[in-house]
Amino acid sequence: MEINYTFNDTIKIELDDVTLLGDLAVVENAKGLVVFSHGSGSSRLSNRNRFVAEHLQRSRFSTLLFDLLTEEEDQEQANRFDIPKLTQRLINTTYWIQKDERIKDLNIGFFGASTGAASALGAAAALGPILQAVVSRGGRPDLAAEVLADVLAPVLLIVGGKDEQVLDYNMQAQEQLQGIKDLQLVPDATHLFDEPGALEMAAQLATDWFRKYLQPSKQHPLRQDKP
Repeated sequence: MEINYTFNDTIKIELDDVTLLGDLAVVENAKGLVVFSHGSGSSRLSNRNRFVAEHLQRSRFSTLLFDLLTEEEDQEQANRFDIPKLTQRLINTTYWIQKDERIKDLNIGFFGASTGAASALGAAAALGPILQAVVSRGGRPDLAAEVLADVLAPVLLIVGGKDEQVLDYNMQAQEQLQGIKDLQLVPDATHLFDEPGALEMAAQLATDWFRKYLQPSKQHPLRQDKP
């Protein structure tokens, strides 16, 4: 399926204290914008995240993949695991999005992978109703445990069936989340979703979640009724 873009290029995200590089793809008649938060040691050039981004674009979601750190900052290993710093970068980038003419009117969702899921959930907790949906792939939501109860947006946790330790982290996080949430296993997948068909399944699960909660016409309760 051919994707029609109104914009598709590398951009500079000018924040108060730093300039970050991002790859922004704006599709025609977009249903929303999905912002990616990559894991430690990765970048906006992550093959896995770009695969998911293209899958979303084919379903008419615009995407933003960006580097949460500058090249210089990324040289320091400690910065890659500085969740509060990465979370603040994601929050500030979201405020930047709200001022950018190309995307300011789109509902916003986050897609976090590995440790990037922690910054996505932390930012979601801080942003409240500004953020419409979150998807975590092979994520470490335990690294945002202190704020999970404050996340209002619907959260989908996607975990490989053979990624046992991370599955345990996600099951605990699911209990702490107070809003709409779901945990989906990709059978036989390990942490990197390298197995045949695993990443495709994760991308489809993510797309379905954003279709349900990110489109402007979709209204959802902030809290899930308990039986």
